[in-house]
Amino acid sequence: MALTNTGRDYIAAAIIGTDTGTAGQALTTFNNANAALGVGDSSTAFTTAQTNLVAATNKLRKAMQATYPSVAANVITAVSIFGTSDANYAWNEFGFFNSTTDGTGTMLARVVSSQGTKAAGQTWTLTYTLTLSV
Repeated sequence: MALTNTGRDYIAAAIIGTDTGTAGQALTTFNNANAALGVGDSSTAFTTAQTNLVAATNKLRKAMQATYPSVAANVITAVSIFGTSDANYAWNEFGFFNSTTDGTGTMLARVVSSQGTKAAGQTWTLTYTLTLSV
């Protein structure tokens, strides 16, 4: 996943300890109570200006599993499970959010990658890792 502009701005504000992001919104942490991974069926190319998944209707955010997101050294790992009736469509785009509600919160990062079509009756686990390096 690549950082969005809002994700970059969130990190910068958090580093210097301000409580508001670029648009003046309060910074909501990417902790277990707030964080979510989202999946959608759009294959629209990534741009840093995106603030949400691009799919018009086939998109869904799921909360983190217990103990996620986690951090070890310089790697953040996030895990969400999409159950048998969740997101049954082509999985083409993915995002990491600090809100489970579509259209709210900050999308830290987004990636476009075709991972196949999830069918009803299947349970898929989405794992995202963000490696911070210089």
